[in-house]
This record gives sequence, structure tokens and C-alpha cells, in this order.
Amino acid sequence: MDYQHLPRPVAAMAKEFTDGARIAPHCHERAQLIFAARGVMTISTAEGAWVVPPQRALWMPAGTVHEIGMAGVVSMRTLYVRADAESPRLPAAIRVIAVSPLLRELILRACALPVLYDETGADGRVMALILDEIAALPSLALDLPMPRDTRLLGLCQRLRADPGDARTLDDWARDAGASARTLARLFHKETGLSFADWRQQARLLAAMARLAEGQPITRIALDLGYESPSAFAAMFKRALGAPPSRYFRDGTP
Repeated sequence: MDYQHLPRPVAAMAKEFTDGARIAPHCHERAQLIFAARGVMTISTAEGAWVVPPQRALWMPAGTVHEIGMAGVVSMRTLYVRADAESPRLPAAIRVIAVSPLLRELILRACALPVLYDETGADGRVMALILDEIAALPSLALDLPMPRDTRLLGLCQRLRADPGDARTLDDWARDAGASARTLARLFHKETGLSFADWRQQARLLAAMARLAEGQPITRIALDLGYESPSAFAAMFKRALGAPPSRYFRDGTP
């Protein structure tokens, strides 16, 4: 079914994916709310990558080319929002948002509605309330900004592929053909993060995908370059407010 050209201002879709499934780069005429009812999605664009764990959702502006990778079995629930239904209060850029219990139930209700629901009745009010909730909920720092400078981009792509790589910025500078000072300056300028903070964020997002796949915490910690599971757990809790052993329990931290 073509959800992009339906006459209703908000259209809902439910879809299931197996572990490791990927959706190739594409874009939509409508903005999207991409919700993970179960599993973890990594959504990538030219500007960066965002991890969407259970009970979180990503707001994707219309026309943004993106691809999606699944970690674990994923229950995706997507809302497509027509441009004339968008409020100025809705995000102008890609954002991961915390899904409140109310918004979760509204999304599940929207996916159960007829495609041609009654805009003027209770169904229309459900969709309107969804948009109000999206606008009101806070954003979460579950993104990994990517640089445009070719020297830095190559470095970041290799660290995304192997976030446990422990090489220092001096080591990377020799491979990149630039000084460590230049790379440090570029990291701040193009990503807003230091090299150490960017690498930690890359490790955090990689850890979330691996946890969703059911990998042991000890293995994840050592693969990602931490000296011990306790050091990894401390970093995870500082960043997300809960240890990795609890973060995916019942879909909430």
C-alpha cells in the first residue's frame, strides 16, 4: 500500500523485521515517526546515525534520505505525517524522542485504525493527540554526528565499523595525513564533540545494538575496548541512566 499518497493527514503502518534485516537508502514525501515497539533500529543519513531502542522513536523530516538496520527482532510502527498536518512545534530536524506511555498506546491504536479513518471523529482526535505528544516530548542524545571533511570522515567510518579500536588521535593522524591538532579541531568544528567523546558515543550506540541481539555484557565490554564489564557498565549508566543489564528489561530503562 502507498502510504505516501493516502488522503488522510496521518497514516500508520506496522511491520515486523528479522534480526539483521536492512532497509536500503530511501526517502519519503511525508515526515515520519519511526517507533521501536521491540528491538533496536540504527537509522543512518549522510549527516550521522541514530539508534532507536525499544520505547523510543525517531522523527524523520520529509525528503531525508535514510537507511535502517535492525538489531534483534524489530517491531516497527511508523506514522507518516502530511506536510499540512505538521505543527511548527514538531521537530525541524532528526530527533530521537522518549515515548511516553500515552504516546505508545496512541501509536498502537493508530496502527489498528482503518486506513481511511474518520478525520472528524474519535479516530481523527487520536491522530491529532499523537502530534501534540510528539511536540511535547524531550529529545534524547542517541545520535552520532558524521563529519564532511574527507580525512575525518574516513577515520569516523572506520571507528563506526570497529568502535573498540583503541588507537589514539596521534595514531589516527598519521594514517589520515593530518596533525592530531588539526583532527582535534575538526572534530569539534564538524561534530561538536571531542575525539574521545565521539568515540565513546560510537561505542555506546554499538553496545545498544549488541545488547538487543542478546550478546553477553562481558563480550560487548571487551570488544568495545573497555578494561572490564564494570567500566563499561559505569559508562553506560552515566550516559543512559540505567546499567546495560536493566536497560532493555521490559523495553524501558
